[in-house]
Amino acid sequence: MKTELYFDDFQVSEQLPPLTKPPIDQIQLVKYAGASGDFNPLHYMPEIGQMAGTGGVIAHGMLIMGIAGQAVAGWIPNRYLTRLSVRFVDMTKLGDKITVTGTITGKREEQGSGVITGEVIAADQNGGVKLKGTFEASLPKR
Repeated sequence: MKTELYFDDFQVSEQLPPLTKPPIDQIQLVKYAGASGDFNPLHYMPEIGQMAGTGGVIAHGMLIMGIAGQAVAGWIPNRYLTRLSVRFVDMTKLGDKITVTGTITGKREEQGSGVITGEVIAADQNGGVKLKGTFEASLPKR
């Protein structure tokens, strides 16, 4: 069981532990399509990707957002998270190994709680950024 986290446990500019996932594969994309209901053939039929100009299959953007969300929830318990906002920067292809990193960007006190803000970035094995975002959490103070 995790130790309780407090506002005081975080420092501005602190780097949070990276989360690295195995390479994106076809089975994962088909499973995600089934779970999400997003059966766009661009996510599982290479010939559609070729015709669309993506060079083949691309991962669902929301899958990458889910990976980013998994990282943020690993850093800060869900009960404290108040906001997660992302924007997609580039397509994720089969074989890409996604690593999510995070940094604490701010701290403030608000209504008896400590609010931290941070940024989250999902990038591939070559450093190609796929997603950028921000998060906010309201944590108890010691």
